[in-house]
Formats: sequence, C-alpha cells, structure tokens
Amino acid sequence: MPWKGEKNPYLIWLSEIILQQTRVAQGLPYFEKFKKAYPTITDLANAPEDEIFKLWEGLGYYSRARNLHFTAKDIRDNYGGVFPTAYEDILKLKGVGTYTAAAIASFAYDLPYAVLDGNVYRVLSRYLGIKEPIDTTAGKKTFTKLSQELLAKKQPADYNQAIMDFGATQCVPAKPNCKICPLAKACIARKEDIVSQLPIKSKKLKKRSRFFHYLIINYGNQVWTRKRSEKDIWQGLYEFPLLETDKLLDRKGLESTTAYQQLIPLEAEITRVSAPFTQQLTHQKINALFFEITLENPMNNAPEAWKNISREDLKTYAFPRIIDLYLQDKSLYLNF
Repeated sequence: MPWKGEKNPYLIWLSEIILQQTRVAQGLPYFEKFKKAYPTITDLANAPEDEIFKLWEGLGYYSRARNLHFTAKDIRDNYGGVFPTAYEDILKLKGVGTYTAAAIASFAYDLPYAVLDGNVYRVLSRYLGIKEPIDTTAGKKTFTKLSQELLAKKQPADYNQAIMDFGATQCVPAKPNCKICPLAKACIARKEDIVSQLPIKSKKLKKRSRFFHYLIINYGNQVWTRKRSEKDIWQGLYEFPLLETDKLLDRKGLESTTAYQQLIPLEAEITRVSAPFTQQLTHQKINALFFEITLENPMNNAPEAWKNISREDLKTYAFPRIIDLYLQDKSLYLNF
C-alpha cells in the first residue's frame, strides 16, 4: 500500500479519508487518482467541486468528498496551505475524528496518539477478553484509555501500523486462524472460546427502504437533469428529475400522481420503463425505476433547478451509483 511509511500529512489524510467505510482494494485506485490529480493540498482546494465528485464517483459516502474539499480550502485559507502539526488542530478539521487525527499525528509527526479503528477494537477485545460493547459511550472510553496506555510512546507510528495490520491480516472478523497466532497462548477470547463473539456491539442498525422514480425527459438529443442540493444522500451529485413515493409504481400508477401531472406535459409519452434497480446504503435501501419520457415540444416551464444537457455529456457528470448502473446497461436507450 503506497501510504505505508508515508510522512506527508496531506497524503496520509487523503488515504485515511478514502479508506473510511471502504476496503483497501477499492480505495487504492482512488488514492492514486487523487494523488495524481491534486499533488498538493492547495491543488485540491482550488479544484471545482463537480470535478472532485466526478473523480470520487463510485466510491460512495459522498460526504467524505465534500469534507475533503472543505478541509483542503480551510487549510489553504487558514494554515497557509500547510497541514497543521498539533493533534488538537488536526482534530478540529472537518471530517477528521479521533482515529484519523491520531493516525495523521503518529504517522506524519511521530506524536504519541493511539489509533482506534475496527481492527484495533477487535484485537484488544479478544486478546483481553473485554465484553463491554464497543458502540457505547462507556465502551469507547474504555478502549480509548486502554489503547493509549498500551501505545509504544517512542514508536507510535510503528505500533499503530502493527496493531492495525495484525487485526487486518491475522485477527480477522470471521474465522481467524488462531492456531498460527503468535498471541494465542495469552488470548483470553481463545481460552474462553468466545473469539467469534467479540467485539460486542449493542446496537442494531435500523434500515429503511425508499422508492425512487427517475424521469428521463428527452427532447431530441437533450435530457433534463438536476443537482441534488437537499441535506440527504448524494448531496451535490447529479440525477434525473425524481419522484419519491412509498412504493414502486408502474406506468399508470406514476402517471396518475399529482406530482407527475404537474411536472410533465400532457402530450409527453412514457416510451420505456426499466427493470427495478437497487442500491444498498448503510441505513437505507434504494429501489428505483427509470421512466424514459419523450417530449413532442421543448419544455419551457421546467423548474429553475433543472438543467438541460446533451446525452453525450452525461459521462462528464457525477451521478449516484444506481444511476450509473442504469446508464451502463447496454440494453437500454440511454447509454454511452
């Protein structure tokens, strides 16, 4: 991994933000793309938001990209383009939590701050047999205090990297090979045969389903789009005009809704309806249908937020993955 042993705080920060909620194999090419496109934090700060979103496309959790851009501009404007060196200042940066701040402080500046990610939680809870839930305030305090006490203060970067690597390669979440583990003899979880039960989480994630109907409104070679500005998933990305309901509707069901009748002219015709597409997010499942609509005349009363673009230019805009999946389906009309 190219960021191992890295001392440039900008690149460490970039890699850590990309790897939040992302596997290394998936995040690696994005790290390389961003490093090439924006060699310095000032280059990133000066880049247009749409360009950053397009480069981020497919990685998900787009709030990370927004925070990345915001923080780059913050460092450019308030730190002279130089990454802060104090842990307290690093922690103040938007999108940077205690784990990321500790990683940057220890890897870039050899400051004695212990990282505490999923791998570290798992190693400590199993090795020491800690049954306190890791997703409670009390549990987080317990593990934070413990990880800081165990930190090798004179070699914080080496220690942090070692314990994270150990959790990622040896003390893995499912079916770790305890027979070859160098810590097996002293591991309390193995002695008590509770390896698979640790670490403990007390909260179950509540998920909801949402039902999207995308209106692909065509006139000649032009199609209407809009930029998501609401404080919701995919903020800042582009999409086709959207109607959300409490269930998926067929052609007649959609045409009978007041929202559709208010938006779409009477002479317009739905020419094709896609098969259902789904995308699973952390807290919700998106179910979507795409309705291709052909206009007989130009649409002159479109909402102000809508943007009419050429279908050939769709590939230059950053869309949510569910729309990318639709556009990439060669059997459908809208493809490139």
